[in-house]
Amino acid sequence: MIRVVLVDDHPVLRAGLAELVRGAADMEVVGTAADGAEALEVVRRERPDVVLMDLQMPGVDGVAATRSIRSEDLGADVLVLTSFSDSPRIIAALDAGAVGYLLKDSDADQVLDGIRAVSRGESPLHPRAARELLTARAPSAPLVQLTPREAEVLELVRQGLANKQIARRLAISERTVKAHLTSTFARIGVVDRTQAAIWAERNLS
Repeated sequence: MIRVVLVDDHPVLRAGLAELVRGAADMEVVGTAADGAEALEVVRRERPDVVLMDLQMPGVDGVAATRSIRSEDLGADVLVLTSFSDSPRIIAALDAGAVGYLLKDSDADQVLDGIRAVSRGESPLHPRAARELLTARAPSAPLVQLTPREAEVLELVRQGLANKQIARRLAISERTVKAHLTSTFARIGVVDRTQAAIWAERNLS
């Protein structure tokens, strides 16, 4: 079971999300919160797998809460679910440590699939958020030389595969995948899988 904490300051939306998640056979809601401060308390107590995080909330907002969850190494991955698709908010959320970014106009299946993707180590991005991010962050055609294997691994990261899946696809060890990623991240100037996937989308296609 994927253990989920839901964070949103709107009670009706929070209740609707709880009903949605509880209706999935592979998920359970282990806590809810109305703001970032409460979210941090719930995550410390329940140690969920995934936190579905709103951004705009009174008091401690979603970006600050995400940063605290990541800095305390509480074992939870944060998936943003928000109404905002402007690049400053997206960048702020990802820089704080969120691993995915969905918009509230996503349908129910997209939200559930996003939670599942995060639990598998993937980084779901709403297409509109991805376009904003590419426009805001992507450098213009950097002169980076990747080995064929590094390019292969990076392409599979772009497709959303986790390290274990990449290892299986390429018939190499998971440790070798991690070594390739460490080298590739340093070479292309990124620090996480989301940034690497965005770089690959722009430069390997």
